[in-house]
Amino acid sequence: MSSRKLRPDELELWQRVARTTDRLTPESKPVDTMADLLSQDAPKQKPAVDVPKFKVGEKANGTKRSLPGIATAEGKPAIHMDKKAYDRLKRGKLKPQGRIDLHGMTMDQAHPALIAFIMSSYAKERRLVLVITGKGQGKAREDVGPIPERPGILRRNVPHWLQTPPLAQVVMQVSEAHGRHGGGGAYYVYLRRNR
Repeated sequence: MSSRKLRPDELELWQRVARTTDRLTPESKPVDTMADLLSQDAPKQKPAVDVPKFKVGEKANGTKRSLPGIATAEGKPAIHMDKKAYDRLKRGKLKPQGRIDLHGMTMDQAHPALIAFIMSSYAKERRLVLVITGKGQGKAREDVGPIPERPGILRRNVPHWLQTPPLAQVVMQVSEAHGRHGGGGAYYVYLRRNR
């Protein structure tokens, strides 16, 4: 803030306003000028509530927080489903009950299509569905701005979409598909039970 001198008309206006007001705390000294007001140190108050210390990725009570398909500190995705079923899923032994192919769609087309597919699968009480994104083709586009865009934009965005509302409430686990179901260009989405 620049420290300029108050013009006489500003000073006179301030004094008129100050005379028409009542002090909040009678023990504080009156302020005659704006400069006096700005020079006063505001009393430092202790916060009324102690805020607990926590680290990013932890809940306030200190327990680790993990989202479906997000890698933990150990580098492995957190498992939110039955371990035996998860092992069978990773080996490609579970058969998806539905699938959607997002190849060739833009992000504006793919996102609503994904939401509609996942919500209808949940309503039909399906547990495992396959979302095909493709691996992305070609080289990185550098004509889109200062940050070059890597290929496979749907492949990068679909896991994020599955972990944000409204899909986060129905998705239990997201995992890269086995080679027989598309490998790196597809995701298994394990849904919660419809109750």
